[in-house]
Amino acid sequence: MIAKIGKGENLWGALTYNQQKVDNENGTVLFTNKIPDLWDRPYSVNFFHKYFEPYLIANNKTEKPVRHISLNPDPNDKVDDKDYREMAQQYMQEMGYANQPYVVFKHTDIDRTHIHIVTTCVQIDGKKISDRYDHPRSMEACRKLEKQYNLKVAGENRNLNQSSIFKPVDYTKGNIKTQLSSVIRHIPKTCGFQSMGAYNALLSQFNISCEEVSGELHGKMRKGIVYFVTDENGKKISNPFKSSLFGKHAGVENIQACIEKSRIKIKNDPSKHILKRTVETALSTSKSEASFKSQLLEQGIATVIRKNNQGRIYGITFIDHNSKLVWNGSQLSKELSANSFNTRWNELEIKRETKYDRNDHFNLSDEVCTEQFLTDSISGVFDGFFSSLLSSDTNTDQEEQIFASQMKKRQRKRR
Repeated sequence: MIAKIGKGENLWGALTYNQQKVDNENGTVLFTNKIPDLWDRPYSVNFFHKYFEPYLIANNKTEKPVRHISLNPDPNDKVDDKDYREMAQQYMQEMGYANQPYVVFKHTDIDRTHIHIVTTCVQIDGKKISDRYDHPRSMEACRKLEKQYNLKVAGENRNLNQSSIFKPVDYTKGNIKTQLSSVIRHIPKTCGFQSMGAYNALLSQFNISCEEVSGELHGKMRKGIVYFVTDENGKKISNPFKSSLFGKHAGVENIQACIEKSRIKIKNDPSKHILKRTVETALSTSKSEASFKSQLLEQGIATVIRKNNQGRIYGITFIDHNSKLVWNGSQLSKELSANSFNTRWNELEIKRETKYDRNDHFNLSDEVCTEQFLTDSISGVFDGFFSSLLSSDTNTDQEEQIFASQMKKRQRKRR
């Protein structure tokens, strides 16, 4: 079972996200703690919110008083509502929230049924429940629940080489070829990517970029890949390195083979649904692009957003370091495409802020209760990532292709 703990300010957003599932008949309210049951009428966000208000009013120091937790059993686990209620209560007891108000929602909009718990870490006296060592305590609670309810252990089927620790290339340390090789040698074996752009996204986290090249050799057209070292802003700072310097596994044929295998392998991967829900939750509870990216980063999900000179978003990619898979937004759902993000952030930002003016002080972020990507190097993995750009290929978002085509037409007209 996988648990995620969201830490933020947006209580209204967290409640709204879950209540909308209930209103759309894609979820139910399973249990409430320190909040009265309603047997004769449906629940509402306003109803829930007023029972949290005394705790939020008492708060005078905690910057992120909201906790938005999800418990995700394996899709093959059989868990009924009674078990979910007991699991939620036991988990909250283990985490020190037994005396706090909280709501347990069950989501049923996908095959992988799971529960969300919304609560606050501020006690009625205004003091904060300690969140020190939340990660290991949450993992311990999950392991107990797995044993008690005979659930599958999270990640038990993964075959990862934990001794392989990737580190970003440091151009100042020299020995560049060896540094490049240590990353390029393992990425195709460890991670799933469905395009050259996605492969470049992974490389960018280690201060590496690659480009496809073509040319004529002995009368025949040949294709290949060259690699570069980049700085923290994604700018190339080295001469190109031919893929042949790192062996066949770094060449275009092997990378294309990895892409094809990944497309088949991850087509029905359950982690896609978890990532989709995580992105949706962050989007529904964030107030800005920066907040959105920060929330996902705390969960081990890196975000690449591509914009034109006018600030229009034409591409978005998510790198899930928990599952080690890369997805374009449109691959997760139509609502998470680049155009949707552009509309939300660039066209509707003022209207949305006005609509939720009463909740301007809320926000949400998350952290994950699973193995860190590439063991202890998670912090280094993200260094220099956000300014990196993905190279284009035939499998990028349709929106990106349309945008590129339009830009070419404009350039021709100017000439």
